[in-house]
Amino acid sequence: MSLTRTKQNLVTALCQRLSLDPKRFYDEVDKCDVKELCMTILKASEKGESLLQNEEVIKWISFAEKFPEDSETCSRVLDGLNEELAHKSVILGNGFKLSEVDLIVFSALHSTVIGLSRPHAEKLPHIFRWMDYVQCKGDLDEIFERIPVDKAEFDPAVWVSLLKALAKVHINSSAKDAVEVLKSDTIAKDIATATKSVDGLLAEKSSKKVTDVKKVKGDKDAVLEKKNIPEKDTAAKDDEVPVHILNIQVGLIRKAWKHPSADSLLVEEIDVGETKARQVVSGLANYCIPDELMNRHVVLITNVKPGRLRDVVSEGLVLCASNEDHSVVEPLLPPEGARVGERVQISGHEGKPEDVLNPKKKQLEKITPHLYTDDKGVATYKGIAFMTSAGPCTSKLPKASIK
Repeated sequence: MSLTRTKQNLVTALCQRLSLDPKRFYDEVDKCDVKELCMTILKASEKGESLLQNEEVIKWISFAEKFPEDSETCSRVLDGLNEELAHKSVILGNGFKLSEVDLIVFSALHSTVIGLSRPHAEKLPHIFRWMDYVQCKGDLDEIFERIPVDKAEFDPAVWVSLLKALAKVHINSSAKDAVEVLKSDTIAKDIATATKSVDGLLAEKSSKKVTDVKKVKGDKDAVLEKKNIPEKDTAAKDDEVPVHILNIQVGLIRKAWKHPSADSLLVEEIDVGETKARQVVSGLANYCIPDELMNRHVVLITNVKPGRLRDVVSEGLVLCASNEDHSVVEPLLPPEGARVGERVQISGHEGKPEDVLNPKKKQLEKITPHLYTDDKGVATYKGIAFMTSAGPCTSKLPKASIK
């Protein structure tokens, strides 16, 4: 993303945060550097004077201004910021409210962080946790492309283990005794179990049994009979989302053009056999040329909730295969002869799709980890092929993730 575009996004986001009209400052984008731009906007706000008297505010505005462009220096700066964020939840403030400083630094880093390869991103967990906080707290989806962040699932069971450990420590009156208890194998095991799950690394869950007390009527007195029954793994059931809720269809791109305000996005007009073609925004600008996409068949999800991506309405999600470092991305290809608008079938997972997916339920996020191409490039769900009336959907990329 160009520096000009970065500064325009910064102006829009900061003015939204301060309830100012961004049009007042767009003319300054080409005249000012990032620091001058931030200070001009802050001065125009009600609390600008107090903010600009804070040394920490000036320090982080300077950080945003000097954020490097060359990859080696940039990597070192990101490592340093990741280390700093390991000890605090946000850059400035208590985190209950989004600070202007956090928003400014987010704006400066966004275009760099969203382009990081997965292996590099995994080395910066604290930056991604912080950026996810800012993009959620700041309501920035119409300004910045959302940065995908993997989140660990909360498992209440492990906290029971941790509370048991803490309870055993609590009953020991002396600090010395408490330390000895913490060192014991039993307590260490309880704490380790809880910690692993919190980090999303717990691979197995121990089976549990609960005692069901059943009352049996007798001639004189009631007798209590204990019956052991396995506890249902409700958490696992909640995580399972059937793939048939997705309405995956064959489409034909009629037109494609660059997004007017996002360098990484393209806009496509896609025919799915309806009266009117659908407009879809895709993050393909760095991988595909608009002219090459015209009259190309694609596979897309058509029951995602319509929304705006940087002020442009999107009514679907084009499914693409991606290699491990995300350096190659290409739309899935239906076979020749597949009908425009026909629904892609997955054997053994038939069912009626939902009218519109509910973003709050994270349905799509729970399904996409199971979408990938096999060693022959066939698109699959858990190894079962995406099938049309003319055959399977494919990609040139074998063993690739699909999103």
